[in-house]
Amino acid sequence: MFDDLKGRAVLVTGASTGIGAAVARGFGRAGARVAVHYRRSADAAEAVADAVSDAGGEAILVKGDVTDRADVKRIVEETVRAFGGLDVLINNAGDIVFRKKLEETSDDEIDFVIDLNARAVVSMCLAALPHLRKSKGNIITTTSVAARQSGGPGTGIYTAAKGFAQSLTRFLARDLAPDGVRVNAVAPGFILTPLQDRNSTDEQKAQMTKLIPLGRAGLPEDLVGSYLFLASDRLAGWITGATIDVNGGQYLS
Repeated sequence: MFDDLKGRAVLVTGASTGIGAAVARGFGRAGARVAVHYRRSADAAEAVADAVSDAGGEAILVKGDVTDRADVKRIVEETVRAFGGLDVLINNAGDIVFRKKLEETSDDEIDFVIDLNARAVVSMCLAALPHLRKSKGNIITTTSVAARQSGGPGTGIYTAAKGFAQSLTRFLARDLAPDGVRVNAVAPGFILTPLQDRNSTDEQKAQMTKLIPLGRAGLPEDLVGSYLFLASDRLAGWITGATIDVNGGQYLS
Protein backbone atom coordinates (compact mmCIF):
# COMPACT_ATOMS: atom_id res chain seq x y z
CA MET A 1 0.00 0.00 0.00
CA PHE A 2 2.83 2.40 0.83
CA ASP A 3 5.29 1.28 -1.85
CA ASP A 4 5.89 4.86 -2.98
CA LEU A 5 7.47 5.62 0.40
CA LYS A 6 10.29 3.16 -0.21
CA GLY A 7 13.62 4.97 -0.30
CA ARG A 8 12.14 8.33 0.60
CA ALA A 9 14.08 10.49 3.07
CA VAL A 10 12.05 11.19 6.20
CA LEU A 11 12.99 13.29 9.24
CA VAL A 12 10.97 12.54 12.38
CA THR A 13 11.55 14.93 15.28
CA GLY A 14 11.02 13.61 18.79
CA ALA A 15 11.44 10.07 17.48
CA SER A 16 13.02 8.33 20.47
CA THR A 17 9.77 7.52 22.32
CA GLY A 18 6.01 7.63 22.05
CA ILE A 19 4.28 8.65 18.84
CA GLY A 20 7.50 9.68 17.11
CA ALA A 21 9.11 6.30 17.74
CA ALA A 22 6.07 4.44 16.41
CA VAL A 23 5.94 6.65 13.32
CA ALA A 24 9.67 6.20 12.64
CA ARG A 25 9.27 2.42 12.87
CA GLY A 26 6.27 2.61 10.55
CA PHE A 27 8.27 4.44 7.89
CA GLY A 28 10.98 1.80 8.34
CA ARG A 29 8.48 -0.94 7.55
CA ALA A 30 7.60 1.00 4.41
CA GLY A 31 11.26 0.92 3.37
CA ALA A 32 11.95 4.61 3.94
CA ARG A 33 15.21 6.18 5.03
CA VAL A 34 14.54 7.69 8.44
CA ALA A 35 16.39 10.32 10.44
CA VAL A 36 15.56 9.48 14.05
CA HIS A 37 15.83 12.75 15.95
CA TYR A 38 16.27 12.87 19.72
CA ARG A 39 17.45 15.32 22.36
CA ARG A 40 18.37 13.28 25.43
CA SER A 41 17.13 9.68 25.07
CA ALA A 42 20.08 8.30 23.12
CA ASP A 43 19.55 4.63 24.04
CA ALA A 44 15.86 4.74 23.15
CA ALA A 45 16.63 6.52 19.87
CA GLU A 46 19.22 3.89 18.98
CA ALA A 47 16.66 1.14 19.62
CA VAL A 48 14.24 2.90 17.26
CA ALA A 49 16.93 3.22 14.59
CA ASP A 50 17.71 -0.49 14.95
CA ALA A 51 14.01 -1.31 14.55
CA VAL A 52 13.83 0.81 11.38
CA SER A 53 16.81 -1.04 9.91
CA ASP A 54 15.51 -4.45 10.98
CA ALA A 55 12.20 -3.69 9.25
CA GLY A 56 13.92 -3.04 5.94
CA GLY A 57 14.44 0.71 6.09
CA GLU A 58 17.56 2.75 6.65
CA ALA A 59 18.17 4.91 9.71
CA ILE A 60 20.47 7.56 11.09
CA LEU A 61 20.48 9.19 14.52
CA VAL A 62 20.31 12.98 14.73
CA LYS A 63 20.69 14.65 18.11
CA GLY A 64 19.61 18.23 18.73
CA ASP A 65 17.40 20.74 20.52
CA VAL A 66 14.49 21.86 18.35
CA THR A 67 14.13 25.06 20.39
CA ASP A 68 17.64 26.10 19.26
CA ARG A 69 17.54 27.51 15.73
CA ALA A 70 21.18 26.66 15.04
CA ASP A 71 20.52 23.08 16.13
CA VAL A 72 17.44 22.91 13.91
CA LYS A 73 19.47 23.93 10.87
CA ARG A 74 22.11 21.32 11.70
CA ILE A 75 19.49 18.58 12.21
CA VAL A 76 18.14 19.20 8.72
CA GLU A 77 21.61 19.51 7.18
CA GLU A 78 22.77 16.21 8.72
CA THR A 79 19.67 14.49 7.36
CA VAL A 80 20.16 15.90 3.87
CA ARG A 81 23.87 15.06 3.91
CA ALA A 82 23.16 11.45 4.86
CA PHE A 83 20.27 10.85 2.46
CA GLY A 84 21.00 13.28 -0.36
CA GLY A 85 17.79 15.20 0.18
CA LEU A 86 14.61 15.39 2.21
CA ASP A 87 11.16 14.21 1.15
CA VAL A 88 9.08 14.24 4.33
CA LEU A 89 9.34 16.33 7.50
CA ILE A 90 7.44 15.07 10.53
CA ASN A 91 7.18 17.83 13.15
CA ASN A 92 6.50 15.63 16.15
CA ALA A 93 8.69 16.93 18.99
CA GLY A 94 6.59 18.52 21.73
CA ASP A 95 5.49 18.21 25.33
CA ILE A 96 2.93 19.49 27.81
CA VAL A 97 5.96 20.11 30.11
CA PHE A 98 3.83 20.90 33.19
CA ARG A 99 0.30 21.40 34.44
CA LYS A 100 -0.16 24.78 36.10
CA LYS A 101 -2.76 27.47 36.38
CA LEU A 102 -1.89 30.35 34.08
CA GLU A 103 -1.40 32.82 36.93
CA GLU A 104 1.09 30.43 38.54
CA THR A 105 3.17 30.05 35.37
CA SER A 106 6.39 32.03 34.98
CA ASP A 107 7.36 33.91 31.83
CA ASP A 108 10.26 31.51 31.29
CA GLU A 109 7.92 28.53 31.51
CA ILE A 110 5.51 30.11 29.04
CA ASP A 111 8.37 30.87 26.65
CA PHE A 112 9.67 27.31 26.79
CA VAL A 113 6.30 25.67 26.08
CA ILE A 114 5.70 28.00 23.14
CA ASP A 115 9.24 27.54 21.84
CA LEU A 116 8.94 23.75 21.98
CA ASN A 117 5.44 23.31 20.59
CA ALA A 118 5.06 26.27 18.24
CA ARG A 119 8.26 28.14 17.43
CA ALA A 120 10.16 24.90 16.81
CA VAL A 121 7.64 23.95 14.12
CA VAL A 122 8.28 27.26 12.36
CA SER A 123 12.06 26.87 12.63
CA MET A 124 12.01 23.30 11.36
CA CYS A 125 9.77 24.17 8.41
CA LEU A 126 12.01 27.11 7.44
CA ALA A 127 15.13 24.94 7.56
CA ALA A 128 13.53 22.13 5.57
CA LEU A 129 11.70 24.15 2.93
CA PRO A 130 14.53 24.56 0.39
CA HIS A 131 14.95 20.80 0.32
CA LEU A 132 11.22 20.03 0.27
CA ARG A 133 10.73 22.39 -2.65
CA LYS A 134 13.37 20.44 -4.59
CA SER A 135 11.77 17.10 -3.82
CA LYS A 136 8.16 18.36 -3.93
CA GLY A 137 7.88 16.70 -0.58
CA ASN A 138 5.52 17.22 2.32
CA ILE A 139 5.23 18.27 5.93
CA ILE A 140 3.16 16.54 8.61
CA THR A 141 2.85 18.20 12.02
CA THR A 142 1.62 16.55 15.20
CA THR A 143 -0.99 18.80 16.78
CA SER A 144 -3.50 17.64 19.40
CA VAL A 145 -7.18 17.19 20.14
CA ALA A 146 -6.47 20.04 22.58
CA ALA A 147 -6.26 22.40 19.60
CA ARG A 148 -9.92 21.68 18.89
CA GLN A 149 -11.07 21.60 22.51
CA SER A 150 -9.98 23.56 25.59
CA GLY A 151 -7.26 21.16 26.74
CA GLY A 152 -6.83 19.42 30.07
CA PRO A 153 -6.37 21.13 33.44
CA GLY A 154 -3.27 23.31 33.61
CA THR A 155 -2.36 22.98 29.93
CA GLY A 156 -3.51 26.34 28.57
CA ILE A 157 -0.20 27.37 27.01
CA TYR A 158 0.35 23.93 25.47
CA THR A 159 -3.19 23.98 24.08
CA ALA A 160 -2.67 27.42 22.56
CA ALA A 161 0.67 26.38 21.06
CA LYS A 162 -0.93 23.32 19.43
CA GLY A 163 -3.66 25.58 18.06
CA PHE A 164 -0.91 27.72 16.54
CA ALA A 165 0.65 24.66 14.92
CA GLN A 166 -2.70 23.65 13.44
CA SER A 167 -3.34 27.14 12.05
CA LEU A 168 0.21 27.26 10.64
CA THR A 169 -0.50 23.98 8.86
CA ARG A 170 -3.42 25.53 6.99
CA PHE A 171 -1.47 28.68 6.12
CA LEU A 172 1.58 26.80 4.84
CA ALA A 173 -0.61 24.42 2.85
CA ARG A 174 -1.99 27.33 0.82
CA ASP A 175 1.32 29.17 0.68
CA LEU A 176 3.37 26.20 -0.53
CA ALA A 177 0.84 24.59 -2.87
CA PRO A 178 2.30 26.37 -5.93
CA ASP A 179 5.66 24.75 -5.09
CA GLY A 180 4.13 21.29 -5.00
CA VAL A 181 4.71 20.93 -1.24
CA ARG A 182 1.81 19.44 0.72
CA VAL A 183 1.31 20.35 4.39
CA ASN A 184 -0.99 18.41 6.73
CA ALA A 185 -1.38 17.53 10.39
CA VAL A 186 -2.36 14.66 12.66
CA ALA A 187 -4.21 15.50 15.87
CA PRO A 188 -3.92 12.71 18.44
CA GLY A 189 -6.29 12.35 21.33
CA PHE A 190 -5.32 10.81 24.65
CA ILE A 191 -2.42 8.49 23.80
CA LEU A 192 -0.53 6.39 26.34
CA THR A 193 3.00 7.76 25.96
CA PRO A 194 5.85 8.85 28.24
CA LEU A 195 4.51 12.41 27.81
CA GLN A 196 1.35 11.43 29.66
CA ASP A 197 3.33 9.47 32.25
CA ARG A 198 5.31 12.62 33.03
CA ASN A 199 2.39 15.03 33.09
CA SER A 200 -0.75 13.15 34.16
CA THR A 201 -1.74 11.30 37.30
CA ASP A 202 -3.42 7.90 37.17
CA GLU A 203 -6.68 9.61 38.12
CA GLN A 204 -6.36 12.11 35.26
CA LYS A 205 -5.62 9.28 32.81
CA ALA A 206 -8.71 7.41 33.98
CA GLN A 207 -10.87 10.50 33.60
CA MET A 208 -9.59 11.15 30.07
CA THR A 209 -10.18 7.54 29.08
CA LYS A 210 -13.81 7.79 30.21
CA LEU A 211 -14.34 10.57 27.64
CA ILE A 212 -13.38 8.35 24.71
CA PRO A 213 -16.41 6.81 22.94
CA LEU A 214 -14.39 3.83 21.65
CA GLY A 215 -13.74 2.89 25.27
CA ARG A 216 -9.96 2.89 25.54
CA ALA A 217 -6.94 5.15 25.50
CA GLY A 218 -4.95 5.30 22.29
CA LEU A 219 -1.57 3.71 21.66
CA PRO A 220 1.23 5.26 19.58
CA GLU A 221 0.73 2.54 16.95
CA ASP A 222 -2.84 3.77 16.44
CA LEU A 223 -1.40 6.92 14.84
CA VAL A 224 1.06 5.39 12.38
CA GLY A 225 -1.30 4.77 9.47
CA SER A 226 -2.36 8.41 9.36
CA TYR A 227 1.22 9.64 8.95
CA LEU A 228 2.04 7.06 6.28
CA PHE A 229 -1.16 7.89 4.41
CA LEU A 230 -0.50 11.64 4.41
CA ALA A 231 3.14 11.14 3.38
CA SER A 232 2.15 8.98 0.40
CA ASP A 233 1.74 10.93 -2.84
CA ARG A 234 -0.05 7.94 -4.31
CA LEU A 235 -2.72 7.87 -1.61
CA ALA A 236 -2.86 11.50 -0.46
CA GLY A 237 -1.42 13.46 -3.38
CA TRP A 238 -4.46 15.75 -3.53
CA ILE A 239 -4.69 16.35 0.21
CA THR A 240 -3.18 19.48 1.76
CA GLY A 241 -4.20 21.71 4.65
CA ALA A 242 -6.00 18.80 6.33
CA THR A 243 -5.89 17.57 9.91
CA ILE A 244 -6.64 13.92 10.60
CA ASP A 245 -8.18 13.49 14.06
CA VAL A 246 -7.12 10.21 15.65
CA ASN A 247 -8.77 10.16 19.05
CA GLY A 248 -11.31 7.33 19.37
CA GLY A 249 -14.08 9.91 19.14
CA GLN A 250 -12.71 11.95 22.06
CA TYR A 251 -13.40 15.20 20.24
CA LEU A 252 -17.12 14.36 20.22
CA SER A 253 -17.28 14.63 24.01
